[in-house]
Amino acid sequence: MRCAVPLRYALAAAALCLVWQAGALALGPDLLPSPGETFALFLRALGTAAFWADMGMSTWRLALGLGLAVCVAFPAGLLMGHCRRADAVAAPLVFLTYPLPKIVLLPVFFTFLGLGDAPRVLLIALTTGYQILVIVRGTAMGLDPSCRKVFRSLAGTAGGAGRGMLLQTLRHVYVPAALPGLFTSLKVAVGTAVAVLFLAESFATRSGLGFRIMDAWGRGDAQLCSSRR
Repeated sequence: MRCAVPLRYALAAAALCLVWQAGALALGPDLLPSPGETFALFLRALGTAAFWADMGMSTWRLALGLGLAVCVAFPAGLLMGHCRRADAVAAPLVFLTYPLPKIVLLPVFFTFLGLGDAPRVLLIALTTGYQILVIVRGTAMGLDPSCRKVFRSLAGTAGGAGRGMLLQTLRHVYVPAALPGLFTSLKVAVGTAVAVLFLAESFATRSGLGFRIMDAWGRGDAQLCSSRR
């Protein structure tokens, strides 16, 4: 049974490679290189400094954006999930702006923050932060009230009260209960962050994997791993 899951993934990967190979044969190597050729080019790129420089820059922007999103959205989600007044004020604003494509704000960020890394990082943080906020809020609101009552009863017996009680409840009940929601949101947010990173690196920059892909596409170079000119 343990081999069943890896086998299914291997079969799925093989099926995708077959479809890819069929497309390469139909379109020709100038439009769509074969899987084998692409893999060989990727191995060649691993030995170039330019590839690792772009990889490092993209990873830095991605990690910084996701880190900023977690630092802001996770506490905000906890607050909205456990404080009715905060949720009554913030929830309408969050859910009205949540469906809006955040990529349209990139020119605005460029105007106010310049053409450096700040607008790209902020765009990643804003897009993924909404996903983290909504999922963590839902997880917090789904916490069984009996958990809070039991903990407060035990803490009261031990002499906890006032502000100390709130901090202890936050530490031992609210945060641990919301961690599964955080991890679930991160699984979703990482894929979104990569897509947003590609779009953010397609404009006004000369570094990052997004720039490398768009530069190769603009030159009609299907060998995406070739060195920059």
